[in-house]
Amino acid sequence: MMNGETGRSNVLRSVSEGLDGKTGEILRAVQILRRPGEVAELRAFSDRGTTSGYFDDYRELASVAAGLDDRGYQVYMTLNPVLPALLARFENRLESRPKATTTDGDVVKRSWLPIDLDPVRPSGISASDLEKQAAIRRGAEIRGYLTHKGWPDPLEADSGNGAHLLYGVDLPNDRESLELVRGVLGALDFLFSDSTVSVDTGVVNAARIWKLYGTTARKGDSTEDRPHRRSRLLKVPGVVQEAALAEVHAWK
Repeated sequence: MMNGETGRSNVLRSVSEGLDGKTGEILRAVQILRRPGEVAELRAFSDRGTTSGYFDDYRELASVAAGLDDRGYQVYMTLNPVLPALLARFENRLESRPKATTTDGDVVKRSWLPIDLDPVRPSGISASDLEKQAAIRRGAEIRGYLTHKGWPDPLEADSGNGAHLLYGVDLPNDRESLELVRGVLGALDFLFSDSTVSVDTGVVNAARIWKLYGTTARKGDSTEDRPHRRSRLLKVPGVVQEAALAEVHAWK
């Protein structure tokens, strides 16, 4: 199962030195999710609308993302690398109310197979502490199950309201890969979703935006029992290894 090494590392590169805690944490996440030179779209939402930008300068991306978070935006990044040509839209800067954002056809390849564990609750509100911990525990169950099946160690993260597992892959952006990801998530949903925690089967598209770790998850008002929380990486393997295509095929 553990065929390839992605070259990503949990060692923070020297470029992050001198940055404050939040910006440094965001930069570390970007450096783990992206290889040097890959382009990412940063997209953020608030009651003021949508803002977007394309970045290959990760230090600038982290600084901009931290500023958006400070202003109350929900901040996301494309999970997979996008076409370098998209830098010509808004190069290492933000554009308010953009006319175009990343589509599935704009994605170079799939670098991650995402698993999102979300507590079952009414829409539009943050999770309670107990609900979030239930999602974290379910994520640990899935990680253990996949490890037993021969899958490599994933990135593990706290989304702010639930749990994320990210498995490194190197898949073309095509219909077959879409069906592979859909099959994996569908199987995990069947095995592990219940009335308290669900596996999100909607995160299959190549252009999926993903919570940018180090920024805040904001759903509804922040209350004492359902607060807004900062997302964060929990565990990163020393070397992120890619899931072998043959093993992923077994989930079809």
